[in-house]
Amino acid sequence: MSNRKMITAALPYANGPVHIGHLAGVYIPADVYARFQRRLGKDVAFICGSDEHGIPITIRAKKEGVTPQDIVDKYHEIIKKSFSDLGISFDEYSRTTSKKHHETSQDFFKVLYEKGKFTEEVSEQYFDEQANEFLADRYIVGTCPNCGNENAYGDQCEKCGSTLSPSELINPKSMLSGNVPILKETKNWYLPLNEYEDFLNEWIIEGHKDDWKPNVYGQVKSWLTDGLKPRAMTRDLNWGVPVPLPNAEGKVLYVWFDAPIGYISFTQEWAAKNGKDWKDYWQSENSDLVHFIGKDNIVFHCIIFPAMMKAHGDYIMPKNVPAFEFLNLENDKISTSRNWAVWAHEYVQDFPGQQDVLRYSLLSSAPETKDNNFTWKDFQTKNNSELVGIFGNFINRVAVLMHKYYDGVIPQGDINSPELKEINKTAKEISGFLENYEFRNSLTALMNLARFGNQYLQAEEPWKTIKDNPEKAAQSLFVAAQIAVALAQLCEPFMPFSSEKLLNMFNVSAVKWDDVETQSVLIESGHTINEASLLFSKIEDNVIEAQIQKLEDTKQNNKKTNPNANPMKEEITFDDFTKIDLRTATIIEAEKVEKADKLLKLTVDTGVDVRTVVSGIAESFTPEEVIGKQVMILLNLAPRKIRGIESQGMLLLTTKEDGKLSFVTPDDSDVKNGIEIG
Repeated sequence: MSNRKMITAALPYANGPVHIGHLAGVYIPADVYARFQRRLGKDVAFICGSDEHGIPITIRAKKEGVTPQDIVDKYHEIIKKSFSDLGISFDEYSRTTSKKHHETSQDFFKVLYEKGKFTEEVSEQYFDEQANEFLADRYIVGTCPNCGNENAYGDQCEKCGSTLSPSELINPKSMLSGNVPILKETKNWYLPLNEYEDFLNEWIIEGHKDDWKPNVYGQVKSWLTDGLKPRAMTRDLNWGVPVPLPNAEGKVLYVWFDAPIGYISFTQEWAAKNGKDWKDYWQSENSDLVHFIGKDNIVFHCIIFPAMMKAHGDYIMPKNVPAFEFLNLENDKISTSRNWAVWAHEYVQDFPGQQDVLRYSLLSSAPETKDNNFTWKDFQTKNNSELVGIFGNFINRVAVLMHKYYDGVIPQGDINSPELKEINKTAKEISGFLENYEFRNSLTALMNLARFGNQYLQAEEPWKTIKDNPEKAAQSLFVAAQIAVALAQLCEPFMPFSSEKLLNMFNVSAVKWDDVETQSVLIESGHTINEASLLFSKIEDNVIEAQIQKLEDTKQNNKKTNPNANPMKEEITFDDFTKIDLRTATIIEAEKVEKADKLLKLTVDTGVDVRTVVSGIAESFTPEEVIGKQVMILLNLAPRKIRGIESQGMLLLTTKEDGKLSFVTPDDSDVKNGIEIG
């Protein structure tokens, strides 16, 4: 096993924030693994960055009426801060719009081109004549041939889940102009993946059948069994890394060509800052390359990227690709478009100082080999019952008793006590699980040590034996202190913020993992600890109910045909409604109210009488525009004085998308004034 670890985490798209599905399925497990390897004393490079090219970016930009650069600048900072706030310890977090990345990607492409690894193919692709550009699959919408959904995309129908090609769509239209696109010839450069089937079969199917996760191995085997086809490594787009060839204007590198090269370019950036040689991590057999990804990225990291690196010739293959399945939220698929998610940056705001609670909860529900589910109630239970009730309770008891009976000084104890072997055993268990990417099992082993500590204290009862058997009390608290400090050391990869608090509480420094596996004593007799402080706090029902309500509000908002519509007001009875007297009326006079920019004084013929109404419509209408306008009026509204003028009633208006007001008026111009509505 190599002493050098090149660890990558999938590049998040910079078209939106990071949510708990991303955290549970990639970033927290990757961080645990990287932190653990550092504690083993390994030479670790933990690399990631924002994926700032590709269609999702341009779609978001068009939707918001801004440039793609505006989008990536905004979300790169949000994502980067979220990772930092949650303790994700990247050695380098960069972005694919950087100059270094563009240069590295283009150099990689040119090496393959000069080696003759690409084929040039002319194909017909959809082209929008009005927009004057070729259409990426996501910019084509039409009717799904499988389920009849009229809003299927050119690459996938999100209603039935079918994978599609644009040519399969019925009545395809361009999302850019709404027009029917034409087919137009274009040239692109393809990587013939079929030529790498033998290599991939030997390397993965034969070489990794015993050590790769079944979900990863099975998906790769399925792809290889079906047979690989050449895949275009360039695209006709105006956002991305320009193809570095003459006569290739308007073409960029395929996002799945340039994105994984980001791992390399970001490593180069990190190495240059830290006096390292990046080639030691990417081109040396003494380096272990590990990719942490979600299951939707398996084909890119286990087939396309390895084929690219094999074609290049200078790069090592990944030792493992421990892909995770998906995390659901409250028994429903997480969806960015439906806002059905718990966003990382919002969690940090709503739960200040409780980053480790989320890390613990997501790790304990990590979708390692199958999809799993996150619920706020389960999150609350894990915090209150496990972190507070077991882990925090044990730590607090040890620290409080140590100060109560020994003024915070660790008493003398037998270093050969058999209970201390539990520390070494647990450290080795966690190590074994983490080396095999079994994060849930490793977390269970950690919590079992805290359970053991609680059970040991309860059985020994030092608060009783301190009176008649002080030596026994001293021994039990000596052992309990060793367990507490072991927890402080071992919890660091999982809960780094809590580990730091614990190390400060017990006035000790972090040690190597091997020391916890082999040493019986982690805190010496005579050592003075600091005052006890609360490690975790109980999360009350009202806090959880607020989060559940936020999701319920999202669910209700998703039902709206107009997402900008305000929620329904409080329900009324039929009797309440019959009290309202709505009538047709006509404005016969209008003038501005002095020293009031928003108000018009209106004289209104209600059919019952002629009355004065003061209305805040002056920013949308001039007095001349409203004279003669037939309107609807709430007739029996109690009069009130506005700027010294008695207003008798209220006109019915609504607000348009541009913010201007619009009168609610009768359809028929022959309707007389005073007709009741209802």
